[in-house]
Amino acid sequence: MFRIMASCAGLTDDEGTAAPRDIIEEFLNRPWHLNPECTWNGSTLLLIVENDYDSNGSAVLDEFSDAVHACVNCSGSIMITIVSVTEFAP
Repeated sequence: MFRIMASCAGLTDDEGTAAPRDIIEEFLNRPWHLNPECTWNGSTLLLIVENDYDSNGSAVLDEFSDAVHACVNCSGSIMITIVSVTEFAP
């Protein structure tokens, strides 16, 4: 299994504060990603999910980008990146 952390920078505080609930709801509709967690730390939106196939985080990166663009009315430019991919035994 892999635990993938992705981040989204460039959101305003209002955008970031409102986003986690909607991002989690989006990922609950993607059952191939398990245990979604999304938080706003005041400057960065962080997503953590687990799956059994995404060893480099590219699928999560793509789907997180889709979710942010669908759920957040971004007023400026954003940068979405993979922070880490950790392999673990389930």
